[in-house]
Amino acid sequence: MITAEFLYVMMVVPTLFGMTLLGEGIYKLSHYEDGRVSVILGAIFLAGAVFGYFYLIGSVK
Repeated sequence: MITAEFLYVMMVVPTLFGMTLLGEGIYKLSHYEDGRVSVILGAIFLAGAVFGYFYLIGSVK
């Protein structure tokens, strides 16, 4: 069974980390610095969180 703690650790924390990386990369790019790696890693973390969400929803049924 999926508990609130499991949801927090497996979904919310990686999502916040990915959003932080994405925001940092966008900030660096807006100041003409190299932030492409942060943007790419942030997008990967967010995609992983979205994939995990749909995987968990599919396994609950």
